[in-house]
Amino acid sequence: MCDYSLHTVASRDAKTEDVLVSCRFPGTETRGFCTKDDPLTAVCLRPGTELAFEDDVRIKGIFFRRKVGAQLARFRQVDTNKPTEHHDALEFANGRIVKVTDLAAGQRARVVQMPAAPATRRTATPITIELRATQL
Repeated sequence: MCDYSLHTVASRDAKTEDVLVSCRFPGTETRGFCTKDDPLTAVCLRPGTELAFEDDVRIKGIFFRRKVGAQLARFRQVDTNKPTEHHDALEFANGRIVKVTDLAAGQRARVVQMPAAPATRRTATPITIELRATQL
């Protein structure tokens, strides 16, 4: 998803094998993912997308960056009941959950697996049954 307050930024969906970079987009205070070749376009992830970072992931801090202690993560959404907060997050292999907007900029990650295509919703087709009386 591209739920990190980037409504004014161009975006596209992620693809398997994309190499993403955590970045801050011009004109916003929000962080998200882009590609090295196109730093002005946000790359949107679907819940369940798996990422492998090149190094131990770092999050921004007041005075310094802190390490998460993991490199593998699955994209998910958190706090969806709070409409004015960021929802995009990464759940790491060690169980830690970090909001995407808290990532330090400049970190590279590869999309290793996309979630299965969402199930298509089937609509019931009304069946009409005709009953005919048979004559004896």
